Amino acid sequence: MTLKNRSRRIGNEDGFTLIELLIVMSIIIIIATFAIPNITRIKRQGNETSAIQSIRAIVAAQLQYQQTYPANGYACDLKALGGDKSAAPSPAAAGLLQPDLAGGQKAGYTFAIVNCNKVTINNQDQYTSYEITAVPQKIGNTGDRGFCSDDSQQVKYDPKGGTACTQPIQ
Repeated sequence: MTLKNRSRRIGNEDGFTLIELLIVMSIIIIIATFAIPNITRIKRQGNETSAIQSIRAIVAAQLQYQQTYPANGYACDLKALGGDKSAAPSPAAAGLLQPDLAGGQKAGYTFAIVNCNKVTINNQDQYTSYEITAVPQKIGNTGDRGFCSDDSQQVKYDPKGGTACTQPIQ
């Protein structure tokens, strides 16, 4: 390569200048500033939808449990509705729920069965009512609203993320 050719290449190098790279980076940062809050909002909405469907699954499992084990009434523990599906179903592990939901946590929410009303008939404890609660593991991050249902099968929500559910889900 001659000296004349080398000087011609130096002036015609392809690539981006520092200013061009800074402008592109600035545009990416501005777009990310708007996109990231929307992504977290969509994730919270997805978690809330999952929580509502999970409560409905627990209600359906409660109805099936009550029909299968009428002497026990309803289950007062998620583990009683869950259990190993390869083993024979029993009142302590009916195998009606998926393991993650029977474990009490799914999609950023914590689930529980509370406020069970127990009566004893012929030395057999029977639960005649229950309440299901689902609260976000971190309010504002994994979900905004808390959800509840009971033996009436209606799902309600608490806009503050707790268990004081008064607003019905439409």
